[in-house]
Amino acid sequence: MITRSEAETRARGEALARTLRPGDVVLLFGDLGMGKTVFARGLARGLGVPDADVRSPSFTLVNRYAGRQTVYHIDLYRIDRPEELQELGLEEILGGDGVAVVEWAERLGPYRPARAVAVRLADRGGNLRAITIEDGRRTPVTPSGNSALPS
Repeated sequence: MITRSEAETRARGEALARTLRPGDVVLLFGDLGMGKTVFARGLARGLGVPDADVRSPSFTLVNRYAGRQTVYHIDLYRIDRPEELQELGLEEILGGDGVAVVEWAERLGPYRPARAVAVRLADRGGNLRAITIEDGRRTPVTPSGNSALPS
């Protein structure tokens, strides 16, 4: 999908929020200035968090917002090595009691969950952004109706 403004990008985040449940993880990928925080702000709004509460957590790395669901907004821009993630408590946050939104998700390394929603934002010139959403939360099912994942 293509968005033509920050408002449209925020609206896409808000629309995705309607599908999210506690324990879900949204991974945001895209270069600097592609709208990851704008998308996260829309997602948080869709979960009942006021816009004014959502800011880029670059300096604190993790912000927790109260809404209809708890939202954990994680920004890994300042992370250079996966070892630096150990102090953030990601084991409790990712897949925990709220929805986690991770900016610069490519830096998660071994903490990247197997089941997550991956959102890729790319520049298409001017204010145009291409947004691709891959929903990896679903468990593959075999033709017999059984889960394809080992138990």
